[in-house]
Amino acid sequence: MKKITILIPVYNEKKSLLDILKQVEEVDFGLEKEIILIDDFSTDGTRELYKNIPYKVLYHQRNMGKGAALRTGLMSATGDIIIIQDADLEYNPKDYKPLVNLIETDVADVVYGSRLADTRNSGKFLMLSYLANVFLTLMTRVLYGVYMTDMETCYKAFRADVIKGISIKSNRFDFEPEITAKVLKKNVRFMEVPISYNARSNEEGKKIGWKDGVQAMWTLLKYRFFD
Repeated sequence: MKKITILIPVYNEKKSLLDILKQVEEVDFGLEKEIILIDDFSTDGTRELYKNIPYKVLYHQRNMGKGAALRTGLMSATGDIIIIQDADLEYNPKDYKPLVNLIETDVADVVYGSRLADTRNSGKFLMLSYLANVFLTLMTRVLYGVYMTDMETCYKAFRADVIKGISIKSNRFDFEPEITAKVLKKNVRFMEVPISYNARSNEEGKKIGWKDGVQAMWTLLKYRFFD
């Protein structure tokens, strides 16, 4: 039986972590499931929750960012398929199955869950985030010659040998454009499927800012012509 590894980077998600873990647990893939949490030096009491969680937890001794957390998690992942799950409640794990199925049935090597491809999400985005994502996705399409609708999505599923064969250097949210750029340059079988989305506000703890958008632009350009 194939195994799926679900990587969950965590930073100060005391209010949502147990809820998202429950949702992940309820998804039945028909596959062996490995859940790995990577705590990026949470300081809000999140670490107290791990005492009652029966999953592997990896700890950072200082805050390093989402990209660094995923790099740490990948070193311990043993699944044939790897998917990324944020620790907030913006994404619904029920949407995993179509992504995973395309890889399990050898139709695709990499599958992104697109929030913009699902009309149910209309009006759920913060306007600046929406515009930034549309621009960055368009930039990706132009630079890499691949049609996609949502480059910045969290839900990215990979055949394990594909993502483990890529050297990830980004520490923060520039992981998203870096992994996208490097995957597309490998000419893998790439697909998207629609997913639902429930955006949270800056007041609720959303951590991505305008500087991350500028960094994403630079990352897309850098990996198109270098590395």
